[in-house]
Amino acid sequence: MQIYLDYSATTPTRPEAIAAMQAVLTQQWGNPSSLHEWGQRAATVVEQARVQVADLINAADPASIVFTAGGTEADNLAIIGVARLSAVPQHIIISSVEHSAISETARLLEMWGWEVTRLGVDSQGRVSSEDLQAALRHNTVLVSIIYGQSEVGTIQPIAELGNIARSHGAIFHTDAVQVAGRLLLDVQALPIDLLSISSHKIYGPQGAGALYIRPNVKLLPLLTGGGQEMGMRSGTQAVPVIAGFGVAAQLAAQELATETPRLIQLRDRLFSQLADVPGLIPTGDLIHRLPHHVSLCLEYADGKKLSGKTLVRQLNLAGIGISAGAACHSGKLSPSPILLAMGYSQKAALGGIRMTLGRDTTVADIDWTAMVLKQILQRLTPDLYLATR
Repeated sequence: MQIYLDYSATTPTRPEAIAAMQAVLTQQWGNPSSLHEWGQRAATVVEQARVQVADLINAADPASIVFTAGGTEADNLAIIGVARLSAVPQHIIISSVEHSAISETARLLEMWGWEVTRLGVDSQGRVSSEDLQAALRHNTVLVSIIYGQSEVGTIQPIAELGNIARSHGAIFHTDAVQVAGRLLLDVQALPIDLLSISSHKIYGPQGAGALYIRPNVKLLPLLTGGGQEMGMRSGTQAVPVIAGFGVAAQLAAQELATETPRLIQLRDRLFSQLADVPGLIPTGDLIHRLPHHVSLCLEYADGKKLSGKTLVRQLNLAGIGISAGAACHSGKLSPSPILLAMGYSQKAALGGIRMTLGRDTTVADIDWTAMVLKQILQRLTPDLYLATR
């Protein structure tokens, strides 16, 4: 029995997206910048996908969608693109639970002389609006707060935070890679200036992403050249993956009303079935939470015989794919920086696991996974189980 529960890492490309990609590769393979018929067929594909992605986030103008090679490039374009507007280094604000595409880019800005404030979070991983208000300075040009945290599933109060940034005159960016296609996104209603999304998180192909740029928001491109993507991302567009991205976005929007509540039910079922496991505690905000996301922490992890990585390997042997938060460098585990930022101990931060659900996840998958995980933990920590009997 094979059960995939790592949909936050990547999703399987859906057949409709694959069909769209095959059509481009065999029939619409022209360069979309060319003026002849072959080029214009490809250009039509790109513009159709732009409309489909715009519709997913309710962007009024499809031209506000800039295609990139993925969420990481979209994040980099947002952060560095804004920074490059300033002749001298200024100040930006991020959270302490950002994806590395943001946190590492902020670290790069610091090397260039920029000041970066990293907002702390509470034990649930949420940013305080008061902390953001207090961190704003006269030279704060950008605030970037992740919408849905990929490791612990917490959703930030984006509308509230965006309004604070906007009232100060700072540009507000959010990494919505984990949110797009899972929760309703409306950039016309939300105070968001820049928003990043990724194709392979919504059952589209890997290698495509997009940055939404609100009209009249300025930033400079990372790549210069032929001026494709409204001058924001030069280089011949990857038409096949863009086509697949567009189809995936269209179908995600159509299925949102039914798929989101289904995922919430499955998510809560898994949390419930694991609630009585000794030493295994939920992480992240259980109310303000991504609908497909289950994250837990081994309270008594030791980083050697017992860690999140241990459970990943053990479940993999049982045919179940999950992920862990702690990173392994040169054979040595490093505690999850996200869990550390939320106040967990060094040991507990070695024991984080994430199970993320998707279109193919069933009730039977949930029940089987819970049973297998319990058996693994009982075998690995027999003394702990005996102590709780």
